[in-house]
Amino acid sequence: MNPLDDDLIERYLAHVRVEKRLAERTVELYSLDLQKLQGYAAQTQVELLQVQNSHIRRWVAQMHGAGRSGRGIALILSGWRGFYVWLGREGRINSNPVQDVRAPKAGKPLPKALSVDDSVQLASFKNEANDPWLEARDAAIVEILYGGGLRVAELTGLDVRASNTARGWVDLQAGEAHVLGKGEKRRTVPVGSKSVLALQRWLFVRAQALSGNEQPALFIGINGTRLTSQSIWQRLRRRSLQAGLATPVHPHMLRHSFASHLLQSSSDLRAVQELLGHVSITTTQVYTRLDFQHLAKAYDAAHPRAKLGSKKRD
Repeated sequence: MNPLDDDLIERYLAHVRVEKRLAERTVELYSLDLQKLQGYAAQTQVELLQVQNSHIRRWVAQMHGAGRSGRGIALILSGWRGFYVWLGREGRINSNPVQDVRAPKAGKPLPKALSVDDSVQLASFKNEANDPWLEARDAAIVEILYGGGLRVAELTGLDVRASNTARGWVDLQAGEAHVLGKGEKRRTVPVGSKSVLALQRWLFVRAQALSGNEQPALFIGINGTRLTSQSIWQRLRRRSLQAGLATPVHPHMLRHSFASHLLQSSSDLRAVQELLGHVSITTTQVYTRLDFQHLAKAYDAAHPRAKLGSKKRD
């Protein structure tokens, strides 16, 4: 390593530790980032004061090619940028080589969806240890989230029956849920036979518990008030673990599962867009990527020439 580079790094770390009063852990991370910078510079046979913008861009490409995430690269660049800002203030360089260099954009993560088997396992689960009232309610919640692809806020807004003040309601006879989605936009979603049966069971025990209390909310807590989104998150997480699923489930995961499973058996992206209440079809198109993952896994498992493709996808 170059003694001059070592000295510059030590002086900079002392600066951020003493003058900027950064936490010791932050100083350690800066030190690691600058060691990485020094390593790249040594491989390229340049000193830190000689690093150019083209060098930084090349090293960013190398990090990205090695699999480092865009967020990780962005953090490293931030550390390098601060170092060269300090060198500029010290009069050691005329321009910052990290200026205008950006990390590659991180790919938007795919929404997490359950497999069909896991979805059915959760929907079919019956917890005999539960109070029958809670069991009927929680089972109905799972069925309508997965069967209708509702957002959790749309679910909590459902009333037992239609009214001028209702944000949403379920028409069991028609097999439909009328919901108020994002942007105060109404839509109608089909409710499957399993969901209808679960809701009928829930309404029966709900009526017995309320004893004449005119609570309009479809899903209520033990105290008789409308369930909150947070309560549904907690109940669903607990239920998924009780059902033996490896991953705790949240309401939006069932919405993702609803969409991706529809696309596995139908290529009608527009229909799925309408059912989900997406304004733009580009929002819905993410589920085609989920569907491809399903197809790719099936290919890898079944095709005798699949190993090469599997390696590329990994």
